[in-house]
Amino acid sequence: MRKTILTLALVATASPLMAQATQQAKDNDPTHKVAGGISAAGWQGRLDPQAERRGMKLDDAKFVAMGSGYHVTSGPAAIYWNPKDAAKGNFTVSASFTQTKAPMHPEAYGLFVGGQNLTDSSQSYLYFETRGDGKYLVNHRAGNEVHKIVDWTDTDATNKADANGKATNELAIRVSADSVDFLANGKLVKALSKAEMHNFVSDGQTGIRVNHNLDVHVDKFQVKHGK
Repeated sequence: MRKTILTLALVATASPLMAQATQQAKDNDPTHKVAGGISAAGWQGRLDPQAERRGMKLDDAKFVAMGSGYHVTSGPAAIYWNPKDAAKGNFTVSASFTQTKAPMHPEAYGLFVGGQNLTDSSQSYLYFETRGDGKYLVNHRAGNEVHKIVDWTDTDATNKADANGKATNELAIRVSADSVDFLANGKLVKALSKAEMHNFVSDGQTGIRVNHNLDVHVDKFQVKHGK
């Protein structure tokens, strides 16, 4: 009995301490401005509302064409898209992401689908990300709100960052008539029905999302229509 009580007490104490440690890590990792803006032809971007409220601009991050892909140096967290990559119905959006340097604490990168009204206050999109510790996340943004669909979760499908902070992961979001599948390195990590996602719209703009203070190379970004 005493052992059980002690265990429960330790768990109860650990949760706020972990939350405090996470917040402290964020406080010690202020967003750095990076000169450059978006120079890749046809691409647009939008900062997270929190960065916008702090007076940051897209010119404070760098998104450039590099080789056969794109390179993102952030800067504030943002999404990036090319209007030609809008999709609806059955489709799969995918890309290979290489985190090239270690951030101060795990920061995420990935894909989004269902982008609507991305340049105004009613913006909406569904996103799938991973980070250096190998965990993945599925969220939905609606204006200034973020709806957590799958909180940070461990998976064997992703590659964790090495001692130098480098990791490469191929991510994909596959949309069908009644479900959305999330894949990492060709392996299914989560399948959600439209009902489980509260019928969030998956038709719309597709693109890339990169959190703050990251250096990420993106290759093989593509949208394939059909099953």
